[in-house]
Amino acid sequence: MSTIGDAWDYLTTPESWVGANGMFGTSFDGSLRFQQDSIIALTIEHIYMSFAAVGIAAAVALPLGLWLGHVRRGGGVTTVISNVSRAMPTLALLTLFAASAIGFGNRAVIIAAAIFAFPPILTNTFTGMSGVDADVREAAFGQGMTRLQVALRVELPLALPLIAAGLRTSATQTVATVPLAALVAGGGLGVIINTGLATQRYGQVLAGGILVAAVCLGIDWVLGRVQRAVTPAPLRLTAAVAA
Repeated sequence: MSTIGDAWDYLTTPESWVGANGMFGTSFDGSLRFQQDSIIALTIEHIYMSFAAVGIAAAVALPLGLWLGHVRRGGGVTTVISNVSRAMPTLALLTLFAASAIGFGNRAVIIAAAIFAFPPILTNTFTGMSGVDADVREAAFGQGMTRLQVALRVELPLALPLIAAGLRTSATQTVATVPLAALVAGGGLGVIINTGLATQRYGQVLAGGILVAAVCLGIDWVLGRVQRAVTPAPLRLTAAVAA
């Protein structure tokens, strides 16, 4: 049977989605849970690891980018930090973490993915804040606003579309990177790909790739709607006219 046919069979077999023992298993406390080997459970785990990584990255990158962009300083430092973070191979980080006290598993993956998710958020946040027109800032100061008010009520709303774009890019890239977790005993959809490679079931490998791509596209679509929602109406109209 062809690889495509094998992939179709894997994706259309109920056991692949709910697990070999049915949709739910019973945990020690008596609660119900999805089977760990099911597509549903692996997808949930994949999304959890991805958003945990993006959340950690955002917790550091957003405040730093907002402050540096507001004071109009640190552009060179921001570029260097972003470039260094991008230059670090995620697989190499996972290998280093596995050999350290962090060890194998999802924790190492989340930390490595957070480093990978950091640059787009920092760069876009800094660019969005620092790119606000100087005349707009001066007009706000002229009306008696404090620096904090200018940052939060003038610069931040104007920078939100670019900040949201950075978060969108970061999340999509992270979802596409997290499959490497399977190489260090982690979970997520990479388990399907890794298992398929180990057993030479290349249809399963293709199916895993399709699932990862589908999750990436779904996350990108949802965050695209969020990006549009947080964009002020005048900016949306301007973008529409420019298009």
